[in-house]
Amino acid sequence: MKRAIIIVVDSMGIGAIPDSMEFGDDLSVNTICNIASTAGGLNVPNMEKMGLGNLKDIKGVKKVQDPIASYGILKEKSKGKDTTTGHWEIAGLILDNPFKTYEKFDDKIIDEFILKTGCKGILGNYPASGTKIIEELNEEHQKTKYPIIYTSADSVFQIALDIDLISVETLYEWCKIARKILDDNNCGVSRVIARPYHVVNGKPERIGALRHDYSVKPPKDTILNVLEKNNKKVLGIGKIYDIFTGSGVTEKILTKGNTDGLNKTLDAVKNSNCDLIFTNLVDTDMLYGHRRDVMGYKKAIEEIDSYIPKFIEAMSDEDILIITADHGCDPTYKGSDHTREAVPYLMYSKTKKPQNIGVKETFSYIADIVREHLL
Repeated sequence: MKRAIIIVVDSMGIGAIPDSMEFGDDLSVNTICNIASTAGGLNVPNMEKMGLGNLKDIKGVKKVQDPIASYGILKEKSKGKDTTTGHWEIAGLILDNPFKTYEKFDDKIIDEFILKTGCKGILGNYPASGTKIIEELNEEHQKTKYPIIYTSADSVFQIALDIDLISVETLYEWCKIARKILDDNNCGVSRVIARPYHVVNGKPERIGALRHDYSVKPPKDTILNVLEKNNKKVLGIGKIYDIFTGSGVTEKILTKGNTDGLNKTLDAVKNSNCDLIFTNLVDTDMLYGHRRDVMGYKKAIEEIDSYIPKFIEAMSDEDILIITADHGCDPTYKGSDHTREAVPYLMYSKTKKPQNIGVKETFSYIADIVREHLL
């Protein structure tokens, strides 16, 4: 059988696009190149063989004469720089209007949230780094048991709780309530995110494995729905199911981080009969991009690179492997938010002739490749 394997390295952008300044960035943003330059070079021999170094000047990554994969750069056509927008466009859905972002949520929304959850009050309600706001408000959270609510430059409504104080099941239920309130009031918020944490040696620590995203449902069909309607199986690994609210995803596997996601993807490539295996590797964004950890990001990319030969060995002659990203989050840039960037495209096949695809105007080029391959 033919299969397509898509691995999204969350936030691994490869340079600003002309309208980046409209999104609060400047033309210097370039997640891969700036990490490589700042960290003394990237050690990614397998992506190098695939043609990564042919896309840009990336310290430590050589240009190669005969790449083993097709390679190119994809611009984002949708008006956004967030996870949902990026993944939806990869799957062929281009948004004409961006999701809304907020400096704070209206009193009407917060009052309704307090009423319907019975939480009696909230803390925060302003843009912030998740780790920072939890540290700032944890003491008050312990006294009041009020949830910590915050947003960012992305379209998100985030709820943080110490789950030793209030159960994770309650956190998830409150997120579902928030999702309905935001939808009912046409707030245009992309994701409600559950941010569970606990206190270790007096310091609050987020629990990434228990994070849960409650996305808005895609307004139109994506390639996932098209495949499902054609009796194809779609396996979502990591937060893919959440990003698409399950629409078009016929099977799901949750992950506890990149290493777990890589191992579960490898197991799927070896054993799954799903036609599309669609993986999101979130640590590059959540742990390293937003926290401006250049060395952590570098090591995460290098770990992903080390799995490529294992994926290739497990692939059949009919499979294709696509490595890409959904936006940028340049850890060398100011602030802690996503950056509006183009993304790399590397597509390996044991039988298809590699080619330089150049620069494409939309991430949905990937949906077209998957459609052509599987249908």
